[in-house]
Amino acid sequence: MSDSIFVTKPDLGKLRGLLEARHAGYSYDRPYLDKLEEELERAEIVDSYAVARDVVTMNSEVRLKDLDSGEVSVYRLVFPSQARSENHVSVLAPIGTAMLGYRAGDVVEWQVPKGIRRLQILEVVYQPEAAELAVLS
Repeated sequence: MSDSIFVTKPDLGKLRGLLEARHAGYSYDRPYLDKLEEELERAEIVDSYAVARDVVTMNSEVRLKDLDSGEVSVYRLVFPSQARSENHVSVLAPIGTAMLGYRAGDVVEWQVPKGIRRLQILEVVYQPEAAELAVLS
């Protein structure tokens, strides 16, 4: 697992807003909020136009390989209110928090309810920042 993760300034602002809103009252997902907050504290904050195309940002679509089972899945990293289908994973879900800010090729190990999962980010299939830059070019 890499020591640093990358988070864009706009994502940081939205994620901090999410944390503040959820911390304001009782929240069943407090342990997940705390873990996300820890991740944000160690993140390198970058401008949207400067984030590498292979970094997992909010609303990125990512192809992951479970290194224990060999299963490959595609997920879109979203805010909790956007998690509407089985291929959407909330940033507050353990695997969602695990993916945020890592790059293609990185292996992340994360505690989930059933134990530790080891996932390799095979590819960032879609990243909104890269897509926006492509449109502007």
